[in-house]
Amino acid sequence: MGVVSINPKEVETAKLHGLLLSAVAPRPIAFASTVDINGNVNLSPFSFFNVFSANPPILIFSPARRVRDNTTKHTLENAIATKEVTINIVNFPIVEQMSLSSTEYDKGVNEFSKSGLTQVPSIKVKPPRVKESPVSFECIVENIMPLGEEGGAGNLIIAKVVMVHVDDTYTNKDGKLDTTKLDLVARMGESWYCRASKDALFEIPKPIFTKGIGVDKLPKHILESEILTGNNLGRLGNSEKLPTQEEISTFLENNIEVQTMINNKDIPALHTKVKDFLKEENVSKAILVAFSFIK
Repeated sequence: MGVVSINPKEVETAKLHGLLLSAVAPRPIAFASTVDINGNVNLSPFSFFNVFSANPPILIFSPARRVRDNTTKHTLENAIATKEVTINIVNFPIVEQMSLSSTEYDKGVNEFSKSGLTQVPSIKVKPPRVKESPVSFECIVENIMPLGEEGGAGNLIIAKVVMVHVDDTYTNKDGKLDTTKLDLVARMGESWYCRASKDALFEIPKPIFTKGIGVDKLPKHILESEILTGNNLGRLGNSEKLPTQEEISTFLENNIEVQTMINNKDIPALHTKVKDFLKEENVSKAILVAFSFIK
């Protein structure tokens, strides 16, 4: 058992491609609609995709040259020719149809028809949007950056958003997109996807809102714990302030169980208690238990 170190220049592109896609995941999916100069519609998914700016609003995706024969994809050819694209977000209700649209049909074949998805006219660009998508972005292609000339080389398409369409089925009472309703999917390696819903979703308080004390400020016995995980330490380190001695004393006066653990110097039990409070999302009590014993 150990770490295998790989020099990208010493492995086949196909093998490196598979390694990258399995390791850098999950990846959001750009379900890109384009048209050619004759108006023929193309619809295809790309997982080299993300948002890179809000002002101006910029989305970037990368149709790579095919590894097997170094050919380019219709989406790239259309984006070069017309400088327009509509990017549709993929959620679980349309994931199978999205996958079907990735089939390499002949040029001129409309993947909307093949996948059974509904083509809806855009407002500011020619490529239509996917009606079933929870969110669609009409974009103008501002730049295309080829990253190489061999099979597997990406082509960064920098797209400026000029119109957004949001299905209010997926918004909350404040009109904001509701992550729990969106049921988004993302690409993994090989034929795998993941679904961002139910138990797969979890919240972490953003450190930027406070200023965490940092893991380095935690008691030594906590740092050396074999029970608490790195995630547990990270959550404790995100606490806004160290507990005062008065707060610790008040807590212990009302918690005989923890007092007994301290009196017995039962460190594993203390660490388990910290972990239990963290599972309950009760970080304030977890940090009090952590600092109730200093060795």
